[in-house]
Amino acid sequence: MSKLSISLACCNYDRTQAIFDGRAPIEGCEVFATPMVPEEAFHRAFKYQEFDVTELSFSSYMMVTSRGESPYIGVPAFVSRLFRHSSIYIRTDRGINGAADLKGKIIGVPEYQMTAALWVRGILEDEYGVKATDISWRNGGLEEAGREERAPLNLPESIDLQSLPKDQTLSEWFRDGKLDAIISARAPSCYLEGDPNITRLFPNYAVAERKYYASAGMFPIMHLIGIRKSLYEKHPWLAVNVYNAFVKAKQICAEEQAQIGHLHTTLPWPLEALEEAKRLMGDDYWAYGVDANAKELDAITRYSFDQGLSERKLSPDELFAPSTYEISKV
Repeated sequence: MSKLSISLACCNYDRTQAIFDGRAPIEGCEVFATPMVPEEAFHRAFKYQEFDVTELSFSSYMMVTSRGESPYIGVPAFVSRLFRHSSIYIRTDRGINGAADLKGKIIGVPEYQMTAALWVRGILEDEYGVKATDISWRNGGLEEAGREERAPLNLPESIDLQSLPKDQTLSEWFRDGKLDAIISARAPSCYLEGDPNITRLFPNYAVAERKYYASAGMFPIMHLIGIRKSLYEKHPWLAVNVYNAFVKAKQICAEEQAQIGHLHTTLPWPLEALEEAKRLMGDDYWAYGVDANAKELDAITRYSFDQGLSERKLSPDELFAPSTYEISKV
């Protein structure tokens, strides 16, 4: 019997590399995989639905799912996770001495719906009492003018969001003092260039992030994997096979990370970093699956609704193929 031909778009992370090189095949499928940065994958997924299997922004996926408009069904392989205290950049001349001082400020985001900003806003409210409605938001390209939201927004009037002029960027506005802060997954160029008026809200962000994990017990989820709904409905077995392939790829990555005889990562002490992560967060600190991420999924769905993105607080049953909840064991 011939295999099912599918296209796949995903970043070539260490934890997905085995998908691309064939060591973690999607059983029953001939895979045509295209490595790409997440921003491009999201744009092509939400605008044009170009790929059968694709990396998705969790925030955008929740938003369109709540409207019944998602062309994809989710698989709980969370290929991107990141603590986001490092993503808040502030001007030093605005009296911002702590997170609570962001209340009433003008903050730029490349996209209001981006998952990094969703988590930062959630953390600001949960940890520091700063709500999304306490801030004036401005969206636009960080370094390239004309960036737009990847999926249409339908925000409540309580959210103040305005777009930059099409020929201007967030970095320019930040440098010129038109913004008090920026929330961005990527560092703005004005920060990288050493502008003396710009710094991180949490200069020692790793310390803040460890403290957050110790308190909240969450490792923020950024991206998931989606399967084209029409393909999943025709081939329901595909969801588990895709999930199993990503799980296997992550296992291969973990084995390579733990190699001491020859270092897999171009760093002098990667084993020390790995051992510290396991001490703080447990052996499977980068967990896949719905049950293992119940706390993160409850938080992210709550944030999406509270911040005006999703029409309601979604349940996991609305987000993931049910067959991926419970994988058979020997």
